[in-house]
Amino acid sequence: MNKTILLLAAAMLLTTMTATAQNQIDKQGRRQGHWVRLDKDGTKIYEGDFLDGKETGTFTYFYPDGTVRMRNVYTEPGVRCEHEAFDEQGRLLARGQYDRRNRDGRWQFFAEDGRLVKEADYRMGVKDGLHVIYTTKGDTAEVTHWRDNHRNGRWWKRIGTNGYITGTYVNGGLEGRLVEYDEQGLLCREGNYKDGLKHGSYRYFEGGKLTIDERWEHGMMADRRIRLLTPNEEFVSIHDIACLAPQGRGKVVVVLNNGTHKTTIEDPELVLDRIGDELFDCANRKSRIMVARHAVQGIGKDKEGRDILLLEPQPDFTIFPDEDGIKMVRSRHFDDEPALDRK
Repeated sequence: MNKTILLLAAAMLLTTMTATAQNQIDKQGRRQGHWVRLDKDGTKIYEGDFLDGKETGTFTYFYPDGTVRMRNVYTEPGVRCEHEAFDEQGRLLARGQYDRRNRDGRWQFFAEDGRLVKEADYRMGVKDGLHVIYTTKGDTAEVTHWRDNHRNGRWWKRIGTNGYITGTYVNGGLEGRLVEYDEQGLLCREGNYKDGLKHGSYRYFEGGKLTIDERWEHGMMADRRIRLLTPNEEFVSIHDIACLAPQGRGKVVVVLNNGTHKTTIEDPELVLDRIGDELFDCANRKSRIMVARHAVQGIGKDKEGRDILLLEPQPDFTIFPDEDGIKMVRSRHFDDEPALDRK
C-alpha cells in the first residue's frame, strides 16, 4: 500500500514539474515556449508554443474527451494563422485564415459527410467577395457577391434542378431587373426593384405566357391585372372585380364592378391564385367563392331564412357564406345593419 502511495505521489510531482517546465513566463510577463492549458479538472484545453507572448507554430484545442476541436497553424506569430475546426467525431467542419482573430480570405465549410457546402470570402471579419453555396450533389446552389457585410453585385440561385433566379444587389437591396426561369427554361417571373423595393413593372408567367401584370410604386402595389380566358384572352384589374365563383373544374364566373359577368375556361385554382388576398376574402371555403371587400354590403336572408351574402353589384347567383364567411362580414362592422330579406 505504501509503495502505491509513493508511486502516485511521484507521478503527481512529475506532472507538476513538467507543467512548470512548460508554462514559462519571462521577466516581462510574456508567455514563452511550450504551454499546456488545463481546466480545473485537469482536462487539456489547448497545447501550443509561445514566442514573446505570441502564439507561434501549431496550436491545438481539444474537446473534453481529448478529440481535437480546433487547430491553428500560425504563419505570423500572434497575427495570422491557418485554421481548421472539427466536430467531436473528428470530422472537418471549416477551414480558413484568421488575421488578428478575424476571418480573412477564402473560407470553406463542410457537412458531416465531408461534402463542401459553402465557400465564402472575408476581409477582416466582414463578408467581402464571393459566396457560393453547393447542393448535396456538389452543384452550385447559390452565388452572391458581398461588400462590407452587404450583398452587392450579381446574385444567382438555383430553383429545383434546372430553374434559377437572378438579379443584382446594391448595398444589401435588390436593384434593377430580377428574372426567374422554371425547370423547362421558360420565364416565370420578372420585375424591377429600386432601393430594395418592388418598383415599376412586375410580371408572372405560366408556361411562358403572361398571366399577372403588376405595377408597383416603392414597395406598394398600385395595380394587378390578371389574365382571363373567356375564351378570348383579356386582362382585368383586380380593383375592377367584385367576386369570383368557381363552377366545376374548368370554369370560374367573374363578376365585375359594373355588373358584367365573365366565365373563364381555366382551372379555378389558377385564377384564384392570381387575384391574391390583398383585396379579397373567402366567403365559402367549400365552394371557394372569393369576394372583394369593397363589394360586401352585409348578410341577408333568402325565402327559406338562410343567410346569404349581399354584394354590390349583386351577382345573378346566390352566395351562401359559411361560418367563417359570416365572421368575415361581421368583422367589417356590418353588425348594426338591419338584416335584409331576399324575396
